[in-house]
Amino acid sequence: MSEHKPPSHDDVIEYIREIEPRTVHQTLGLRITRFAAEGCVVETEVNERLFQHAGIVHGGIYALMAESAASTAAAFAVDVSLYRVAGQEISCSHVRPATTGSLRAEARLIHRGKTSLVYVADVDNDGKLVSTCRITMAVRPLAG
Repeated sequence: MSEHKPPSHDDVIEYIREIEPRTVHQTLGLRITRFAAEGCVVETEVNERLFQHAGIVHGGIYALMAESAASTAAAFAVDVSLYRVAGQEISCSHVRPATTGSLRAEARLIHRGKTSLVYVADVDNDGKLVSTCRITMAVRPLAG
């Protein structure tokens, strides 16, 4: 019987970079700039595509960036050839609007369980906090 070998860190990065052009990341101009199980970073430039009617970044963009950072980190925290990770719950508090500059979401692992991972993510606009989020990622075996 052969021993199972999980995908390497570089294999997961290669897969993410390959599929990213077909995702919401491409549509909104998001880029992953740090890849690690303990946390990832997602960044973008503020532009009108991200705005809501009042001319500020839509709060859903902050949530999307936070969950994207947590989801990417979760892909490094488990063996993705055996388990699927998916967002299960997210709660965000938006504390300041953004209208210009750049956005950066950094997720940080705070709990690693058998069936869930919990991250906190702060989203900043040029270094000033605009949203803080808590994301629970479900960890489920792939259907075999």
